[in-house]
Amino acid sequence: MTDTTPARNEPAEGKAEGARPGVLSLAIKERSALYAAYMPFLSCGGIFVPTARSYSLGDEVFLLLTLLDDPQKVAVQGKVVWITPAAGNTNRSQGVGIEFADSDAGKHARDRIETLLAGAINSTRPTHTM
Repeated sequence: MTDTTPARNEPAEGKAEGARPGVLSLAIKERSALYAAYMPFLSCGGIFVPTARSYSLGDEVFLLLTLLDDPQKVAVQGKVVWITPAAGNTNRSQGVGIEFADSDAGKHARDRIETLLAGAINSTRPTHTM
């Protein structure tokens, strides 16, 4: 089960240039949900966040991840690189794909997720994005 909670700092419609990046929070409690959300095909790794909030490609976001039973949140900056709209003609969840920033925090997030998914990353099961 995933839980996305919009934070108070998310970008508003028609946001001003130089506005603070949006803040997203995602709690993934099951390994299968983590597999479905992870985007290993991105060079820095990334994750799909179910949300009804409107984003544009390239929007910068700050993401707080809670992974499985780990009480410590993973905080990482990233940018929107994938959008699944609500009116899509697929059965996929509405939301955005966030590519992790090429930084120590981004590498930590990718490494943490790939450790949790050891052996499952190359599966052919469908995900939220591919």
